[in-house]
Amino acid sequence: MKRKLQLLPLVTALVLLMSLTGTIALAEERVTITYSYWGTPDESTSTQAILDVYNASQDKVFVKLMNIPNEQYTTKLQTMAAANTMPDCGIMNENGVLAFANAGLLADVSDMYAGKDSQPLDAVTFKNEGVTPVAYSGCTETLIMYYNKDMFDAAGLPYPPAKIEDAWSWDEFVEVAGKLTIDKDGKHPGEDGFDPDNIVQYGCVVDNWTWQLEVWAHSNGGRWFSPDGKECLINSPEAMESIQKVADLTLVEHVQPLYLGLADEGIVRSVASGTVAMATGGAWNMGTSMSSSGINFGIGVLPYMKEKVTIATAGPQVVFAQSKHLAEAKEFIAWYTQEENSWNLIQTGIWMPLLEKYYHNEEDIDKWLKDEEFPVKDNDMARSVLVDFTNEAAISTCWYYTPNTNQFIELLRSVLSPVWVGEQTAEQVITDNFANLAASIEDF
Repeated sequence: MKRKLQLLPLVTALVLLMSLTGTIALAEERVTITYSYWGTPDESTSTQAILDVYNASQDKVFVKLMNIPNEQYTTKLQTMAAANTMPDCGIMNENGVLAFANAGLLADVSDMYAGKDSQPLDAVTFKNEGVTPVAYSGCTETLIMYYNKDMFDAAGLPYPPAKIEDAWSWDEFVEVAGKLTIDKDGKHPGEDGFDPDNIVQYGCVVDNWTWQLEVWAHSNGGRWFSPDGKECLINSPEAMESIQKVADLTLVEHVQPLYLGLADEGIVRSVASGTVAMATGGAWNMGTSMSSSGINFGIGVLPYMKEKVTIATAGPQVVFAQSKHLAEAKEFIAWYTQEENSWNLIQTGIWMPLLEKYYHNEEDIDKWLKDEEFPVKDNDMARSVLVDFTNEAAISTCWYYTPNTNQFIELLRSVLSPVWVGEQTAEQVITDNFANLAASIEDF
């Protein structure tokens, strides 16, 4: 008996070694693909945990995580592309997708969801030359209206509409914003003695962070680019007028605080701060800002100039064309982006679902909007703004069909600075800089 007990550790070690050898052999028999990603150490740990679930769920594919620092990400991928050593799949910045696609670096993913029970929304599908799908976002995000219910109640005003059929016209929106703008003596814009230099509560913020301005061009009957993404149209009268109307909320109407559009923080510096009655912002602000702000808030549809519209955006997941395992990479990305893997982000209002079924199937709609952790408790409001408004009015942000929008947006942000302070009109700066703006989308 004693001798057998002495042999037990050796037997156990042999069993463990055999098990480990079998596991290694199994991994070696799999197809191995690489998924590239940027993020903090905590985010990488979370991503690796999801990859571990996938690797354990089947025995055909093994996914390795390649973590590249965010500030080096695009440059690193370009270097790897030149050496033909790109990862199989990965995350990308929205505004770089079409440039990579035009350079032949992204795979056609039009068949990625073939045979699945649902496809991603068309509004979050990246299309080369406006036609061929080369990437899908990992979720859906739209531009909506946030508002402070207490400020509206104090003014005796109805809340911003949640239903698209009731959406305010631009003039109606400006009128309401005026009634909610108050100077230190309690006066409103247009009243005798109103002091625009001593406003204590503003009626609105229409965020002039550059990519959000695009929605107003469409709303005003124009657009920034042609549908195939090849022609810049921001110098159209409709597009230039839409920018000026946003600027005039500060310069003429005095219902919006001055802001130079230097950061994507419109909700944080407006409704969430308790100083502004209503503001435009991405749907993700429900979870990232408003739910923890202490503000009694609601959400509504955007006002409109001529057309009722919102824009959709979100970070893309891509399959790189150099991959020797395209089918496996597509299958993994389709699995990786399924809602179950990011449900904590959906239930807390940071992400909206990716797949069409969450906007058309009643059971799936209820699954996310009636989750007990969802920050908007008025289900009818949430349904109207996040589902109906998305279905009826959401269009793709320009980087879904236009290459090199990063250069364009950076240049546009710079040239618009004089507009926000009233030194030049939108027409003047767009006309003077149009040649450079148009050329910026042509260079990779």
